[in-house]
Amino acid sequence: METNPLILTLSLDEEASAYFTALRDKHFPPERNFLKAHLTLFHKLTMERVMLQETLSELTLQQSQMLLQVAGPQSIGNGVAYKIISSELQQLHKHLQQKWQPFLSPQDKQKLRPHITIQNKVAPAVARQLQENLAESFSPFTIRGTGLSLWEYLGGPWKHYREFSFQAQPLS
Repeated sequence: METNPLILTLSLDEEASAYFTALRDKHFPPERNFLKAHLTLFHKLTMERVMLQETLSELTLQQSQMLLQVAGPQSIGNGVAYKIISSELQQLHKHLQQKWQPFLSPQDKQKLRPHITIQNKVAPAVARQLQENLAESFSPFTIRGTGLSLWEYLGGPWKHYREFSFQAQPLS
């Protein structure tokens, strides 16, 4: 029986993924760094996997890649993340929240605050110093969300379960 919860993340374009993963590899404690950089949408999906995958397959057929504004490094207490701004991402998240409402954990029922974590589980002073250093030379830039990734949570590491690429062509 499948008992491990699934995690849903937004897939990033290759350049953005490489950029944020390099920062994560440099600043995340190595003994806790099991993953490449990611943008988590849902932390604990426990509904029937067939239903979950059907919903994501339908959604990604109608969804085109989306632009995301990287708004700068921010403190997350014991770490640093880059704040992401996208009304399109907020709408997609809200749509999935409404569809999955009965199955969501309290954390996943909250409003999405999109970010890409590059450091976590360090002393607040260490995090504050990194956030200040990164902010000094930061200029906002744009990246693309290219699809959705499902991951199986294994009590620390995650195992990639399935990828759903955005299929629709952007309106011009």
